[in-house]
Amino acid sequence: MTTPLLEARGLNRSFGHVRALRDVDFEVYPGEVTALIGDNGAGKSTLVKALSGNLELDSGELLFEGAPVRITTPQQASALGMEVVYQDLALAPHLSPVQNMFLGREIPRRGLLGKLGFLDEKAMRTKAAAGFAELGGTVRALGAPVGSMSGGQRQQIAIVRAITWAARLVFLDEPTAALGVVQTRNVLDTIKRVRDKGVAVVLISHSMPEVLEVADRVQVLRLGTRVTTFDAAGTTVDQLVGAMTGSLEVGR
Repeated sequence: MTTPLLEARGLNRSFGHVRALRDVDFEVYPGEVTALIGDNGAGKSTLVKALSGNLELDSGELLFEGAPVRITTPQQASALGMEVVYQDLALAPHLSPVQNMFLGREIPRRGLLGKLGFLDEKAMRTKAAAGFAELGGTVRALGAPVGSMSGGQRQQIAIVRAITWAARLVFLDEPTAALGVVQTRNVLDTIKRVRDKGVAVVLISHSMPEVLEVADRVQVLRLGTRVTTFDAAGTTVDQLVGAMTGSLEVGR
């Protein structure tokens, strides 16, 4: 393979007496979908937060395109082309889908009006609508507060926002958890399209069939440690579950 886009070596993080990450290694390559799986409490969300600048590490090294890098804030991660969809979605409930999508990335009007702080609301709405249409989403009220929408609609907004701005890598933490059958299929197809554009995807999911459908590789965490990595092709659900639970002997 080529040099990893993002690589972690020996990551450690403790919360009091609890070691959430234990010498974790992790890597994701350009243009691939890497699934990150593990039972509840395995350290998946902690690892994603550490990789995306939302959680300080106790020790370990991060490399981006082979060069050492420190990612200590979400802004630094965004500057590298990395975006995240967390389980809590991190949306502003009083803002509309368009405002959430462009929060911190607003498009100013041209000329003097833009310098005076006026925004190009039409351009933002058009781009947001195109993103929702590509996902096949059910978000129609682009001007309504996000807090008034269903869980599935909020999930779609967060996914479209991340995919729109992720130039190099997108983390998706349980992206289909609140979605119906049709929306789930659209998200899985979107993940494949994003990968085919050369953007790396890290997918956290408890759905092993979904993992095996879209992932190129599967990295397994157990009790804060990466225990093995599978090539998704030829791997079975039973093997994944066995690695997660410890009933299957595996090597790194």
